[in-house]
Amino acid sequence: MFSVPQSSKTEFLDKARQAREERKGQKEKERAAIHIQALVRRFLCRCRLQKQIRKEVDDYFQVSETGSSKRNALSIFKIARKLLFIYRQEDKMRFEKLCRAILASMEVENEPKVWYVSLALSKDLTIPWLKQIKDVLWTCCQLLKNLKPDILQDNKLVTLYLTMLVTFTDTSTWRIVRGKGEALRPALMRICENIMGHLNQKGFYSVLQILLTNGLARSKPSLSKGTLTAIFTLSLRPVIAAHFSDNLLRSFLIHIMSVPAVVSHLSVLTPEVKTHDLLRKFILFLSREEQCSDICVCLEGSHTLCLLGNLIHLGYLNEKVLEEEASHFVKDLTDMLSYCQRYVSQKKSNLTHWHPVLGWFSQTVDYGLNESMPLVTKQLQYLWGVSVIRTLFSDVLSKKLESQEPTPPPPQPSTSQNNLPVKSDFLKRAFQKSASVRNILKPVGGKRVDSAEVQKVCSICVLYQTALSTLTQIRLQILTGLTHLDDLLPKLWAFICELGPQGGLKLFMECLNNDTEESKQLLSMLMLFCDCSRHLITILDDIEVYEEQTSFKIEELITISSFLNTFVYKMIWDGILENAKGEKLELFHSVHGWLMVLYERDCRRRFTPDDHWLRKDLKPSLLFQELEKGKKRAQLLLQYIPHVIPHKNRVLLFRNIVTKEKESLGLVETSSASPHVTHITIRRSRMLEDGYDQLRRLPVNSIKGVIRVKFVNDLGVDEAGIDQDGVFKEFLEEIIKKVFNPALNLFKTTSGNERLYPSPTSYIHENHLQLFEFVGKMLGKAVYEGIVVDVPFASFFLSQVLGHHHSTFYSSIDELPSLDSEFYKNLTSIKRYDGDVGDLGLTLSYDEDVMGQLVCHELIPGGKTMPVTNENKISYIHLMAHFRMHTQIKEQTAAFIRGFRSIINPEWLHMFSTPEVQRLVSGDNAEIDLDDLKKHTVYYGGFHSSHRVIIWLWDILSSDFNAEERAMFLKFVTSCSRPPLLGFAYLKPPFSIRCVEVSDDQDTGDTLGSVLRGFFTIRKKEPGGRLPTSSTCFNLLKLPNYSKKSILRDKLRYAISMNTGFELS
Repeated sequence: MFSVPQSSKTEFLDKARQAREERKGQKEKERAAIHIQALVRRFLCRCRLQKQIRKEVDDYFQVSETGSSKRNALSIFKIARKLLFIYRQEDKMRFEKLCRAILASMEVENEPKVWYVSLALSKDLTIPWLKQIKDVLWTCCQLLKNLKPDILQDNKLVTLYLTMLVTFTDTSTWRIVRGKGEALRPALMRICENIMGHLNQKGFYSVLQILLTNGLARSKPSLSKGTLTAIFTLSLRPVIAAHFSDNLLRSFLIHIMSVPAVVSHLSVLTPEVKTHDLLRKFILFLSREEQCSDICVCLEGSHTLCLLGNLIHLGYLNEKVLEEEASHFVKDLTDMLSYCQRYVSQKKSNLTHWHPVLGWFSQTVDYGLNESMPLVTKQLQYLWGVSVIRTLFSDVLSKKLESQEPTPPPPQPSTSQNNLPVKSDFLKRAFQKSASVRNILKPVGGKRVDSAEVQKVCSICVLYQTALSTLTQIRLQILTGLTHLDDLLPKLWAFICELGPQGGLKLFMECLNNDTEESKQLLSMLMLFCDCSRHLITILDDIEVYEEQTSFKIEELITISSFLNTFVYKMIWDGILENAKGEKLELFHSVHGWLMVLYERDCRRRFTPDDHWLRKDLKPSLLFQELEKGKKRAQLLLQYIPHVIPHKNRVLLFRNIVTKEKESLGLVETSSASPHVTHITIRRSRMLEDGYDQLRRLPVNSIKGVIRVKFVNDLGVDEAGIDQDGVFKEFLEEIIKKVFNPALNLFKTTSGNERLYPSPTSYIHENHLQLFEFVGKMLGKAVYEGIVVDVPFASFFLSQVLGHHHSTFYSSIDELPSLDSEFYKNLTSIKRYDGDVGDLGLTLSYDEDVMGQLVCHELIPGGKTMPVTNENKISYIHLMAHFRMHTQIKEQTAAFIRGFRSIINPEWLHMFSTPEVQRLVSGDNAEIDLDDLKKHTVYYGGFHSSHRVIIWLWDILSSDFNAEERAMFLKFVTSCSRPPLLGFAYLKPPFSIRCVEVSDDQDTGDTLGSVLRGFFTIRKKEPGGRLPTSSTCFNLLKLPNYSKKSILRDKLRYAISMNTGFELS
C-alpha cells in the first residue's frame, strides 16, 4: 500500500540528474570565465608590458640619436635583452637600430666599457651575453633569408646584418684584443667558434645559400663586391675553424659550392677563392665514393650541375693543383656526371622536365636556376677548353709525331662523277712516308693496357664520354672544344695504335667480349676518338681535308677507315651487334657514324685506293643465302655497311628484290596467269602532255606493271608496229628527255659540269608540283624496269632523294660544290677571311635575279637587317648553302621524291651511295666491254657473227674508235652512252644488228630474199650512199651491207656524230 509507482521514481531520478548536470555546467562556465579573464588579463598585461618595453627601447634609441653621450655596453645589453624578449615582425626597425648601436659601440676608440664585446669578459655576464649574441645573430640570419638584394632598401639591410655576422664570428676587428689584450685572443676565438657552432646547428649555411642564390641566380647579379666577399668569408670561417672537417666541408659543398656560378663571381672579386688549397680539399673529399654519392643525392641534378661547374672553374683557376690531383679530379667529375646521367631521358614524358643543359630530365628541375644557366654552361666549357685539355691529356699530347713533308693534295674531282679511280701517283705519294711515321699511324702495339699511363688516359676519355652523353644540349660544344687542338686526335689515334701486345683491332675485339671495367674504359677511349673525329671531319671543308689536311693526313684517314670498316664488319658478322645493349650499342653507333662520314666523303671525292671498302673474306653468295634464310647478321650487314659488298652484287640483289615484288604483285607472266596490261595512246607531237594525262591518275601498281604504248600521228592514224616493251622504252626515254630539258624550266643544270636539279622558278608552270611527282614516277619506273637513261643529276639532289640530308652528319656546305663550285669558293673565302667580315657589308639574306627582277630572300626572319660578323659567319655560310640547295627547291624536291618513292622503296636504295644511285639510273661509267656486247648481240636480216660486215664493225669499234666514240655509238643504238650495270646480258631488249637494203621509210621488215641476200652478201645495188640507222626502243642497229670497211667506218662515224641536239651527258 506504500509502494511508489515506477513512473514517479523515474521522474525523480531524471530531475536529480538534470539538477546535477546544471550545477556541473554552471561550475564549468565559472571556471571558463575565470580562465578567459585570466587569459585576457595576461594578454592585456603582456600588451602593456610589450608597449612599455617598446617605449623604453624607442626612448633609448631616441635619446641616443639626439644626445651626444656614448651608450655603454651594459645599457645596450639590457635594452637588447628587453627587445629580444618581446621581438615580433613589427620590431624589425627596432632590431635594425639595435644592430647599428652594437656595431657603433665596436667602433669607438679606447673606451672598453663602450665595446659591446667587453661584456664577454665579465664574470657575471659572459653566459647571458653569449646567449644574447647568438640570438641576435640568428635573428640577423632569419631576416637575411627574406631580403631581396635587388631592392635598394633590402640591400642596405643585407649589408648591415652581414656586417653583424662578420664582426662577431671573428676577433680580427675587435679593438679589445689589440695591444695588451692580445693574450685574450685565444679565449675570445673560442667564443667565436662557439657562436659559429650554434649558427651552424640552426642552419647558417642554408641562410647563406638562399642569400647567394637570390643575388646570383640571375643574368645580372645583384650582390655588390663587398657583400659577396662578406658572404664567402662567412662561409669559410666555420670550415677553417673546424680544420676542414668532413661535416663542414660537406655543408660548404652542398650549400655554397652548389650556388650557380659562384666561383665565376668570386674569382673576379676576391682572391680568397684560390686560398686555403680549397680545390685540393674538395677533390680529396669527393674522391671517397660514398661522400660524393651523398652530396649528389642531397643536391639532385640541377644543383649537382652547378657544383660541377664551380669545381671545373676552380680547376681552371688552379692549374697546378689540377695537374697534381688530375686522377682524383677526373674521378670526381665522372661520378657526378654519372649520377646526373641516370636521370637524363631521351624523350619527353609525364615524368620528365626540360633542362637547358641536360635536356629531358626525370628529376625535378629548379626553374629558378634557368636564368643563370648560361653562366653555368660557360663554367662547364672550361672542361673542354684548351687549358684543361692540355693539362689532362698531357701524356697524349707530349707524344712526338715525326715531322714530315706535307702530303700533296689529291687531284681535284673531274667534272663527271666524283667516284672515278684515284690516280696511282697520288696514292704512291701518300704512302711514301718514313717508316717511323707509318709505325705511329698504324697499329703496332707494345703498351700494356694495365699501365698507369693507359689507365689515366682511359679515365679521362670516360669523363668526356660521360659528359657527351649527359650534357645533351651542349654536346656539340663539347665536341668542338675537344677538336680545337689540331694534334689531339692524331696523337690519341697514335696512342690507341700502341695499346696491347699487337695493337689495333684485336685488342678492341677482345674488349667487346669482356665485361671488365678495364675493357669498358678502353672502349670508351675508342668511342670518344670516333665521336670527336666524326665531328671534326663533318665541320671541315674539302680544302681543309684534302689540301691543308687539318688534323689528319690523308694516309691516316685511309688507315683509320680500314680499321673502322673491319671493326664494324666484325661486330656485325661475329654476332656481337645482335645482342648489343647500352654501352656496346652506343659504341657501335659511334664507330659506324665515323666510318660512314669517311665513306660518304670518299664517295664525294675519292681519297682511298680501289676496293678499299670491300671485304675480301665475305662471299656474296653466302651473304645472299643468309638473306634468303632471314639471318639477322646478313640483314644488319646490308643495313649498316652495304659498301663491303661489291657493287655489282648489290645491283643483282636490287634486281632480285624488284623481281620478287613483281611476282608478289602478279606482274610477271606465269603458266597460270597473265599480268594486267595498261594500254595508253600517245600522239607524238604531244607526247609529254598525253603521257602525263594518262599515267598520273594510274594506281602505283599499274605503273609498276606492264604498260603498252600505241603511237598515233597528228591525224589520229595508228603507227605500224606492236609494242613488246620496246615502244614503251622509246616513250619513256622521250618523256624523260623532254622533262629534263632545261628549256622546259622544270630542271636546271649546274654551272660547270651541267648536272640536273629542280629549277627554283619551275612555278611558272601552273601544275609544276604535279609534274615533278609525275617525273619522279617515270624515273622510278625506268629504274624499276632496269632501263638506263642518260640523266646526270647533281649529287646534292640525289643525296636528298636518298634522304641523306636528314642525317645528323650531313653538312650542306660539303655538297655545295656539286651545285656551284664558284659560289662554294666564295663562301669558303668568307670563312677564311682574316679581317672583320662586317667590312664586307653582307647581311643574312640572299639577293637573286629572278626573271629580270631582284628578289631578296631572308635566310632567317629579319635577316636582311642583320649584318654578317666574325661571330655568325659560319652560320651564314651554312644558312646560305642550305637555302640554295634545300629551301629554294624544297617543294619541287619533295614532289619528285614522293613520285620516285611510290615506285622505288627507299629502303632498297639504302645499299647504294649517291654516285652508285647515279649509276643505277644512267648505267655504268666504266669502259664499254666490247667482248661482252659481242657475246650478247642478236643478228637479223642475214647477218651473223662471222659475216664480213659484222667482223669489220667490231674491228672498227675496238681499233678505230676511241672511248668517246664508242660511248656515242652506244648512245646511238640504245639512247644511253653507258653500258648496263650488270653487263649487256641485262640489256632489255638485247642489242641486235639487222641487215637492211632500203631506207627506213621503205623498210617493211625481213623477207626470205633479203635474208638470203644479206647472208651471201648479194646486193641489189651499192648502199654506199645510205647511213646506218637505229631503233633505240629495240636497241637495234640497222646496218646496210657495205662493200668496204672504210665506207662502213666513215658512214658509222658520221651517223653517230649526227645524233646531236639536246644531250644531257
